[in-house]
Amino acid sequence: MNRKIALVEKKYMKEKTPAFRVGDQVKVHTRVHEGDKTRTQIFEGMVIRRHGSGLRESFTVLRTERGDQIEKIFPLHSPTVEKVVVEKAGDVRKSRLYHLREKKQVVN
Repeated sequence: MNRKIALVEKKYMKEKTPAFRVGDQVKVHTRVHEGDKTRTQIFEGMVIRRHGSGLRESFTVLRTERGDQIEKIFPLHSPTVEKVVVEKAGDVRKSRLYHLREKKQVVN
């Protein structure tokens, strides 16, 4: 059964996936459709989770801006995700960085 599902999913998967890990600071370029126009929107933040495998693989990015935290989940093989650029590689020991949700940013 799994072999049949893998064959169907294979044609929808991206051939080249970006190499990034949990803890990395990334910029996610997504394609946004507004009416009849299309533009690229960039979401920058830290990867706090990678989940799943195959076509169902996704990652969560946490962004802190002006004291507010925004968290988005992106499907890795989605056609709307154009590219993922690693700005800064992180060095973490955990696979889930949920503790960063409660962390307060000090603004000078």
